[in-house]
Amino acid sequence: MSFKLAIVGRPNVGKSTLFNRLVGRKLALVDNQPGVTRDLREGAARLGHLNFTVIDTAGLEEVTDESLQGRMRRLTERAVDMADACLFMIDARIGVTPTDEVFADILRKRNAHVFLVANKGEGRAADGGVIEAYSLGLGEPLRMSAEHGEGMGELAVMLAPLIDVAAEKHEEEPSIDVDLVEGETDVEYRLPTVKKPLQVAVIGRPNAGKSTLINKILGEERLLTGPEAGITRDAISLKLDWDGVPTRIFDTAGMRKKAKVQEKLEKLSVSDGLRAVKFAEVVVVLLDVDSPFEQQDLRIADLAEREGRAVVVAVNKWDLEPDKQAKLRSLREAFERLLPQLRGAPLITVSAKTGRGLDRLQEAVMRAHEVWNRRINTSHLNRWLSGMVEAHPPPAPGGRRIKLRYITQAKTRPPGFVVMCSYPDKIAESYSRYLVNGLREDFDMPGTPIRLWMRGQGDQNPYKDKKKSTPSRLRKHLGKKPLK
Repeated sequence: MSFKLAIVGRPNVGKSTLFNRLVGRKLALVDNQPGVTRDLREGAARLGHLNFTVIDTAGLEEVTDESLQGRMRRLTERAVDMADACLFMIDARIGVTPTDEVFADILRKRNAHVFLVANKGEGRAADGGVIEAYSLGLGEPLRMSAEHGEGMGELAVMLAPLIDVAAEKHEEEPSIDVDLVEGETDVEYRLPTVKKPLQVAVIGRPNAGKSTLINKILGEERLLTGPEAGITRDAISLKLDWDGVPTRIFDTAGMRKKAKVQEKLEKLSVSDGLRAVKFAEVVVVLLDVDSPFEQQDLRIADLAEREGRAVVVAVNKWDLEPDKQAKLRSLREAFERLLPQLRGAPLITVSAKTGRGLDRLQEAVMRAHEVWNRRINTSHLNRWLSGMVEAHPPPAPGGRRIKLRYITQAKTRPPGFVVMCSYPDKIAESYSRYLVNGLREDFDMPGTPIRLWMRGQGDQNPYKDKKKSTPSRLRKHLGKKPLK
């Protein structure tokens, strides 16, 4: 989609609510608290027969310094410059404010197509604000209610001529937001494509440098960054060509300990980040070199493993480390000791500020994705199982010998295997770990989660549950009377 529409306005006028309605999903966080949105979020919008890209922006503030609000304003101005048209939204219940007048003048100079929208226009309480909107000199205001869907037809009529002209100039491109499909387990390994890009989520504690890292990968200041912890709130997805690989990368909010997450908004931010982890293919767990492998880091890495995602551990701010060799040895030792469930997962040192190590990070992500999708031939698996049983037979609880008959791979993404055996409920957890570790080492699957299920083939005795009696064929030889 070549046509881009940016929604701009003061904080808390309803920009994210309109964005969610246009994309048809609750992608952007919405709350009564002003200033929830901080980054630019793009989505594939559909309005009647119109298809276009919509950009949700941070609320405009009368600040131009290096503060957080000043950086948010510059990011919003950048969205205005890159958009084909702007929706300038005001709150019809409050009316026109001096701030609205300042930004109306700015928008007239920065974009040729500015449409004025008086949101929250339902009911008589908004009549005065709609009339005041004429004073901004941006033409007739569109009265709408983003929350209730009022005025969407009129918005489509306003945008249709511009979108039609843009469609004639450019061929239609693939949509910017692909649907995230959960549970895609039975597909062979495929190289990422434009329609189905490699999906990578970057997660970690606050102020680990996630947004800075993604900006460096993108090669532009696309995400809001700064020294303040917890700047990112939404899980922002961005599409890029990462060294020739079509990729969708998710920036997530920093995850603190659950006991410290008290505010409603932070809870929404963390849940949005967890959703990104759930639908990602590869998860990059970003650590701070000054305080790696803290308790929250371990919980985050374990979450990614339990969700069955391929995991890459990256240690950021490596340029600040004075004794790199000693630190690297310490990191590897701590990794093996504290995260045994991710044994063999890549540990990459990077600097989001300078860009060092990003090539190795991309290689590790691609390698993890390939292993996560790996499928092993059944004959190879059964030869391997015979060797594993011969080297270390399963225990015989209560004197019952457990037979492991055969093994097959049931799924990929992550790899999952089924072992058909007798007495599956009697097999110890330690023996299952022995088999999982053997699969990981012998078939070169380091770091990726491996699922192993023990299944029985049913009891081989067909008379087990039947009433004990003399078989009819035997009674024929013994006479009509049953044997006592």
